[in-house]
Amino acid sequence: MTNDHTRRACGSRGRAVAVAFAAVVFTTTAANTTVAGAAPPRGACDSPAPASPTVTEVPWAQRTLDVQAVHRHGTGAGVVVAVVDSGVDADHPQLRQPGKVLRGQDFFLVGDLPGSFDCVSHGTAVAGIIAAEPVEGVGFTGLAPDATVLPVRVSDSDTSDGAKQAIDPKVLARGIRYATDHGADVINLSVAGGLDDESVRAAVRHAVVNDVVVVAAVGNAQQGTTAGPATFPAGYDGVLGVGAVDMSGTRLPSSQIGPQVDLVAPGGDVLSTARVGGHQYREGTSFAAPFVSATAALVRSAHPELSAEEIAERILATASPAPGGQNSPAYGAGLVNPYRALTEGLSDSAPAALPPAQRAAPDPAAVSLSAWWEGSIEHARTLLVLVAVGVLAGAALAVVRVRGRRNRWQPRRTVLPPARPVGDDLPEEMFLVPRPPVEH
Repeated sequence: MTNDHTRRACGSRGRAVAVAFAAVVFTTTAANTTVAGAAPPRGACDSPAPASPTVTEVPWAQRTLDVQAVHRHGTGAGVVVAVVDSGVDADHPQLRQPGKVLRGQDFFLVGDLPGSFDCVSHGTAVAGIIAAEPVEGVGFTGLAPDATVLPVRVSDSDTSDGAKQAIDPKVLARGIRYATDHGADVINLSVAGGLDDESVRAAVRHAVVNDVVVVAAVGNAQQGTTAGPATFPAGYDGVLGVGAVDMSGTRLPSSQIGPQVDLVAPGGDVLSTARVGGHQYREGTSFAAPFVSATAALVRSAHPELSAEEIAERILATASPAPGGQNSPAYGAGLVNPYRALTEGLSDSAPAALPPAQRAAPDPAAVSLSAWWEGSIEHARTLLVLVAVGVLAGAALAVVRVRGRRNRWQPRRTVLPPARPVGDDLPEEMFLVPRPPVEH
């Protein structure tokens, strides 16, 4: 879901909505179980999304981040994560455990309505990535399954990649402040836009000052590979801006590039929960951000002594290398690594200086032995050279004696060829001009 922080174009916010809930019951054929469907206030959803089938396989994002290994070290228990979005379907089989999804608040519609319903599944998908409970026969599970979700409803739209959905910045700001003031330890903002709105900036600052980890999507409107201007709220100080990658670890073409990108997370064809039960595959930075929010919940649960700033630093320090290199405008610090963020032993102390190397005092006995060996080797070399010279000289003398006896020690004479008379005339070919006349 993208956000330009401009006045909302649709007029549904102004209508009064009855608080009575419509009871809906449906059967999830894939799971062969009957569950109570989501019950939004009557008339709240213009065209609510239907139920989705249940997917049993383990999604690639959960395999890549090794969720099972992560859960052996932490599950996010005791941490409240606010999902400021389109609401959360609290009746989903993986989200309906008592206390899993709080009542929350709806700031999109008029009236005192909860945030625990969803017309479009966007917020439900975000909440599932963060905190969906494991269910037998289903491979998908949230990264921090014991975390608590605080639903804050600020929109009723689900957008596709690159689409722009206007959200009233005042509504968004009220939602962020509500989450901060109602116990949120982490706030997930799967919204992004190019407008730097003062009310949203102040609300984010309010959350940061109150030691809340704020995570936001960087947006899905990238064109080409050139870094663009910052997007908000990801671009505000104290916010972790999250880009999206596919299963190969490559940035999604739509994932925006710029100074607001602090790190990346799975965001291409990621599986999550959908309203009225079942699962859907989603794509975009909206669904990458909750992986980082869940990681923050894991760290905050395991290390309650850490501040929000220290948790953010830990997440960035433990990110896995990405194709863009360290701190690139497309990948930031790299791919979020919840296992390392949860288990790595980090220190904020500067590396200790190494003491100067000290050469040990030589051992007199060892020095004497080494000198003896060096002298012995040198003597051996000299003796070897003398022996070699003697052998060669003896061989030469033996050859001389054999040849001398064969010739009876007589000198061997060399027969020279007969001498040719020296002519005075030069060869004919040496004259380039006719011979001079013979003198008489």
